Amino acid sequence: MQTQEFVVPESLDGVRLDKAALTLAAGLSRAQVKRAISAGSVRVNGRFRPKGVLVAKGEVISIQSDVLVEDGSALATPGAPLRVVYESSEVLVVEKPAGQPTAPLRSDEVGTLANALVGRYAELAGVGYGPREPGLVHRLDTDTSGLVIVARTAAAFDALTRALKAGKIVKQYLLVCAADDLPDASVIDFPIAKHPKDQRRVYPCVHPRDVMRYAPRPASTAYHVIRREGPWALVEANVSRALRHQIRAHFAEIGHPLVGDVLYGGPLVEGLARHALHASRVALEGPDDGFTFDVRSALPDALEALFPEPRAQT
Repeated sequence: MQTQEFVVPESLDGVRLDKAALTLAAGLSRAQVKRAISAGSVRVNGRFRPKGVLVAKGEVISIQSDVLVEDGSALATPGAPLRVVYESSEVLVVEKPAGQPTAPLRSDEVGTLANALVGRYAELAGVGYGPREPGLVHRLDTDTSGLVIVARTAAAFDALTRALKAGKIVKQYLLVCAADDLPDASVIDFPIAKHPKDQRRVYPCVHPRDVMRYAPRPASTAYHVIRREGPWALVEANVSRALRHQIRAHFAEIGHPLVGDVLYGGPLVEGLARHALHASRVALEGPDDGFTFDVRSALPDALEALFPEPRAQT
């Protein structure tokens, strides 16, 4: 076990242990130091001391470093597969495959998009909502494929999140659901709340009593059918601010759950090991945001295979 040792200088004489440790151990966060002290991994002259004890000049503060590295940051994975479809000095747009989580749930988890991002772009480690979401402006569900916007600088992150909240970022999705009785175009406006019985799902509040009971957030999904073939329809959905599972829950609520979406009652198709949702376009236009982009992604082969007939050429 490695241990870092620091001699308390005159400038920190009479300072609380937690503040002294935070000052001396450069690069460590307040949360890391607090956790290390609580775990007994910070000692003064070899003895455990609570965080509020005052340290004196010349005393030795020792910190077990193996505890401190556990700060919740996404572990960098250099060389991990990463498809970058747009790159500037401030913004990345990357394509996430179905089956890959966007960000880790645990600090030791690897294989996520976040691990690959920080492995290639080290500067992302200090950008974003938190250390496990380096640069990520938004997320996609694990089995949703498609485009994810990533900020490379803190200024770009602030601008992009403001644009996202203001509905300025175009977010389009392609999905496959049952074609029968599906209108050619419509808007689904059911507000969405946390599910009262199943934390894995969200709950579209259709009835006024549910709106009063669960205090849902507004959610709007506009869509139009692009293609119908056999039992399925290929649909383009547009959302400005997608809530968690919004499109999946909205289409399930109108009786057309996405193909393969077992959680929301979608039909299973042999050979399809995912739900049929793909983030196909992200765009930001407007000089007030300082930058613009418009990136598109084609329907993945696994979803295109649901429509075996060649598309008509126009």
